[in-house]
Amino acid sequence: MSVSFGGLLESTATFKTAATIDPGKLVKISANNTVAACTDGDKFCGYVVSGDGSYAAIQIKGVVTVPYTGTAPTVGFANLVSDGTGVKTSNSGREHLVISVDSTASKVTFLI
Repeated sequence: MSVSFGGLLESTATFKTAATIDPGKLVKISANNTVAACTDGDKFCGYVVSGDGSYAAIQIKGVVTVPYTGTAPTVGFANLVSDGTGVKTSNSGREHLVISVDSTASKVTFLI
C-alpha cells in the first residue's frame, strides 16, 4: 500500500475565461462566472484542469500539487497566495492545509 490523495474531496466546475489559461495554473474570479490567471500576490480560488480558450474546468476543491517560490511552506496550515506561476507563503494569503512539501523539486501539495 502507498499514500494517495487522488480524488480526495475533488470538485470541479466550468467557468468562462477571457483568455486561454494553461492547465496547472491557479485562477481567481475576474467577473461574473469568469476566471483569469492569477498574478503575483493574488488569492486563488482554483486550479485549471483543462480549457479551450472560452471555458475552463477549474478544480475548486481537492488536493493539488504546484511549484512554490521563496521560503518553503510548512506542512500543516499555511497562508498561500499565487506567485504568478505557483504559490508562495504570505501573511495576507488564505489558509490551506499543506500535506507535503518537496524541497528538492520546489513543489507543494495542499488542499484548495
